[in-house]
Amino acid sequence: MKEVRYFYVPDAAHTNVLPEEEANHAVRVLRLQEGDEVMLMDGAGSFFRASITLSAPHHCHYQIVESLPQEPIWKGRLHLAIAPTKLMERMEWMAEKATEVGFDELSLIECQYSERRVVKLPRLEKIVVSAVKQSRKAWMPELHDMISFKQFIASHPGGHRYIAHCYDEIPRSSLFDELRKLPVAQAVPSADPIIVMVGPEGDFSIDEVRMAVEQGFVSVDLGKSRLRTETAGLAAIMMMHLAQQ
Repeated sequence: MKEVRYFYVPDAAHTNVLPEEEANHAVRVLRLQEGDEVMLMDGAGSFFRASITLSAPHHCHYQIVESLPQEPIWKGRLHLAIAPTKLMERMEWMAEKATEVGFDELSLIECQYSERRVVKLPRLEKIVVSAVKQSRKAWMPELHDMISFKQFIASHPGGHRYIAHCYDEIPRSSLFDELRKLPVAQAVPSADPIIVMVGPEGDFSIDEVRMAVEQGFVSVDLGKSRLRTETAGLAAIMMMHLAQQ
């Protein structure tokens, strides 16, 4: 039995044509033909079982056979804000793995000690799309371009907000323990997002941590080990999930 292939089509319910990149993959790589069955994902909570109606060199058309709305597999809105690493490959790895685990939003923040201040968001988006298809996620994470630390904390005045850092001078609690206190951890869906901030390879500056705490962010750590930025980001996502168990 031929494996059913998944394609990301943001407007799947309102069109009958695969996006150019997805069409090229379907026709040139997978060599799909008229009548072959595919699964479409719109990134907004629905899958669609569809049949190929036209397979041409530059076009691939389909007809929806069945709409399959999906149920969320985690509770609340999980938002990671992270300072990109100097080596972008590390950040791409983190975004891919975090997508496979599952989260809702990724913000890229520029901090005092940031070593990378420019990110090519389209490349990161392609990696996330690939991970969404591979892991069969019904929702596409929302990606935000680089924003300054001050802008980020000012633009997120609400929700359950945490800043992870390594300064002993500032009292910290365990992120996991804090997350376990939330209603979302007790199987009650929360309307408020869970936001965790992770700093650059040199950590946030101590002034940034104090600024965030003054704005209502909770000072936390991610355990006893000192983690690389991309590892810390993925650890935060995992804790958000495990706290719901």
